[in-house]
Amino acid sequence: MERNGGLLVAGTTSDAGKSLLTAGICRWLHRRGVNVAPFKAQNMSNNSAVAIEPDGTGGEIGRAQALQAAACGLAPSVRFNPVLLKPGSDRRSQVIVLGQAVGHIGAANYAEIKDRLRGTVLETLADLRRRHDVVICEGAGSPAEINLRAMDLANMGLARAANLPVIVVGDIDRGGVFASLFGTVALLDAEDQALVSGFVINKFRGDAGLLRPGVEQLTQLTGRPTFGVLPWSYDLWLDAEDSLAYDGRVLGRPGPARGSQWLRVAVVRLPRLSNATDAEALACEPGVQVRLTVEAADLADVDLVVIPGSKSTVDDLAWLRERGLADAIVRHAKAGRPVLGICGGFQMLAERIDDEVESRRGTVAGLGLLPVDIAFAERKTLALPEGTAFDGVPVKGYEIHHGQVTRGAQQPFIRLPDGTGEGAVAGNVSGTHWHGAFESDQFRRAYLTEAARLAGRTGFQVAPDTSFAALRERTVDVLGDLVEEHLDTEALWRLIEDGAPAGLPTITVGLR
Repeated sequence: MERNGGLLVAGTTSDAGKSLLTAGICRWLHRRGVNVAPFKAQNMSNNSAVAIEPDGTGGEIGRAQALQAAACGLAPSVRFNPVLLKPGSDRRSQVIVLGQAVGHIGAANYAEIKDRLRGTVLETLADLRRRHDVVICEGAGSPAEINLRAMDLANMGLARAANLPVIVVGDIDRGGVFASLFGTVALLDAEDQALVSGFVINKFRGDAGLLRPGVEQLTQLTGRPTFGVLPWSYDLWLDAEDSLAYDGRVLGRPGPARGSQWLRVAVVRLPRLSNATDAEALACEPGVQVRLTVEAADLADVDLVVIPGSKSTVDDLAWLRERGLADAIVRHAKAGRPVLGICGGFQMLAERIDDEVESRRGTVAGLGLLPVDIAFAERKTLALPEGTAFDGVPVKGYEIHHGQVTRGAQQPFIRLPDGTGEGAVAGNVSGTHWHGAFESDQFRRAYLTEAARLAGRTGFQVAPDTSFAALRERTVDVLGDLVEEHLDTEALWRLIEDGAPAGLPTITVGLR
């Protein structure tokens, strides 16, 4: 493989900032006129996006890689994330290779397929490097997971195979960032250390000058520079890849209510939550407060309850019942207040679910709030559909699901161009298989207006000028600005062009 034109962004932990830093570097390079592409060899996430290739075939990739593609000015492609693992339980994940589901694996038998996956990863990266001047790769988790090093496809295993220089990003907001950065390098063997070329400190609040003594000592200890300190930014909340980062939080930074009342939304934080980013589109609206919750009590006084997507619909439905959330949702609906189900959440609202694919539990009773039946098919639906709702309001979305409607409702949620319908509406309860539908601004406003009416929030008003696409574009621009303003971009460019410097010292740490 080529040496020049590549970089791997690794992290001290999950959620250290790898995804957003990769997107920021991509946007910075794209602004310079560089033909750049993102790459994540192996991702583990239930937040995915649909990519349609030039030949019309579809596939799914990690949502972070779709954001990184946008930062590069590119359409999403399965080549940007050749291996995606979607956890359906604590021990088992669905395997997506080049966009297509190929089966399920557990941790114990992952080793059986790693050589085949390694070949796919390296061939895909080599093809990207032929097509683009620069490829910015994102690692997974931490490269210092020494128990996983022998099977590694995404961190130092990729860097060694592709001869990529590596920078390590650490999240200072978690504390212990210098120990984490030093320890990450120290736990690697000498060959891996030779590619680790420097550090970035992320999410700092305050005067960066206070860090200078620590940064200087880190350089003395490791022989490696810190390329910069990125400040905490309140503008970065869209497209979080790890849905656990949402837990218990109010999403977004919505502007003040345009009317006299706010609309309060509770999104159930399912154990196997997928595509939680659907809630972000609601949270971008002024006057809409969106909170993720696992407590039935939190549903008692909200206006709208949303059941989002799930990687394991039947198992998460059982969890709803165990937590008392199912009863709370039914009470909310029977009180005439709005309930919305998206993808797996839509399936849970059905009367019956027949699942011999994900949970293999056969036929189970749904919540019975929508007059539909669902059956799971072996082949996954992947599409970028378009339609209309609310008397002609345009809506677009993306579909990633095994569940199929086998008995449809008389009133669909969305009308399709061929005259058929999608999803279902029964009074104050609505459901759709479409992710991303609420990124369509007119559709989102129409739905929230109707939800407010059903909830009795007569003082709520939607904003006529909120653009979700503009907010997402602003996100990648902010990331590019942070890289340009706070990192040593000249040194970063030399690293991308020339590879890891020769003669980087090896850190040896032993018991005394």
